[in-house]
Amino acid sequence: MGGNLSAVFGVVSLVTALAAALFAVVRLRGRRGIATATQRATYEVLHTAGLAAEPLRAGLGAANAAKAVRHLRALVGAAGLALTDRDTLLALDGRGGHHDDQLVAAARRAVATGRSTVLGDSELHCDRVDCPVRGAVVAPLTGADGRTVGALVAVADGQPEPGLVQATLETAHWAGNQLALAELDSSRERLARAEVRALRAQISPHFIYNALTAIGSFVRTDPDRARELILEFAEFTRYSFRAHGEFTTLAEELRSIDRYLTIERARFGDRLQVRLQIAPEVLPVTLPFLCLQPLVENAVRHGLSRKPGTGMVCIEARDAGTECHITVEDDGVGMDPTALTAGIAELAGATGDPGDNPGQHVGLSNVDERLRSVFGDGFGLVVETGLGSGTKVSMRVPKFHPGVRAGS
Repeated sequence: MGGNLSAVFGVVSLVTALAAALFAVVRLRGRRGIATATQRATYEVLHTAGLAAEPLRAGLGAANAAKAVRHLRALVGAAGLALTDRDTLLALDGRGGHHDDQLVAAARRAVATGRSTVLGDSELHCDRVDCPVRGAVVAPLTGADGRTVGALVAVADGQPEPGLVQATLETAHWAGNQLALAELDSSRERLARAEVRALRAQISPHFIYNALTAIGSFVRTDPDRARELILEFAEFTRYSFRAHGEFTTLAEELRSIDRYLTIERARFGDRLQVRLQIAPEVLPVTLPFLCLQPLVENAVRHGLSRKPGTGMVCIEARDAGTECHITVEDDGVGMDPTALTAGIAELAGATGDPGDNPGQHVGLSNVDERLRSVFGDGFGLVVETGLGSGTKVSMRVPKFHPGVRAGS
């Protein structure tokens, strides 16, 4: 009997201990979790909005609309939800599929007038007895510059209630802002491509002429050297006029600069001296395409245009923690520091040589603007110069930056 009582007391103690442990775990979880219904609701809304924002920021197309419409429907709380552009139905989630013609017609009217509307049973009448759809809310989507680019259509099982109307209007306003941001992103990308094209056009005429002239001078006297220069010139132009990618690596940019300097040394001979100090650890750093080459060309031309004798161009890239610091320096004629007050856009033409054609100078402003556009205003060019003291141009490039990848 005593043994049985000991066993019973042992089981009771074990159960009590387990109950106490379970209570402690539940209490601990209650303290650490999202404690209130309001907090949980806020999290769900923000999380769903984030899921919808990603495809919308890629633009209003069928594929992006199909990815976003399910999350938008969850935000609105509708029985069905459709996204349209100005003319066609892009995607629909939930009920209302057999009303697509009526929904598109209502969306077109909303796009044309720029006004939201509420549809009743008379506008969405159909012959199907089992159809629960009795109304819809149609809200225009406004993109950049106030242009109406499409519509958001929330389908209701009954007459749309004020809560559904307000939720649809607010969600359409938010979605329109995402589409406006997508248009601005696209415009910025087009501008960046246009700036690179302008830079290529600015570099190519005078350099191509000078390079071909230098190569031509070796055709009879040194055919092997002429052949080598032709190959270097071909590789240089292939890199400079490549059709893809707004970004490159420092290693690729330096490789192209080496080809450029090989051709320039064929022109200037021993008058052009080059010194490079490149830290190996910064070679993979990503930077805007053709942002270093113009600085080197500027230094070569300014370092030799009016300077008698030898000109030196120094290129340095060093590791600076989270950044890469790059400088291009020449010991040429320099410029009057007061020219800087006119802005960096004037730097390319401010060599002090009245015979220079300002249109031939590489636009340092182009490089400065692209660096600021990609990395922020704190990453523009820094220029140090003085008459007779040469010119030093410096830039800082973050080693890692969101959305910046070589070849992108």
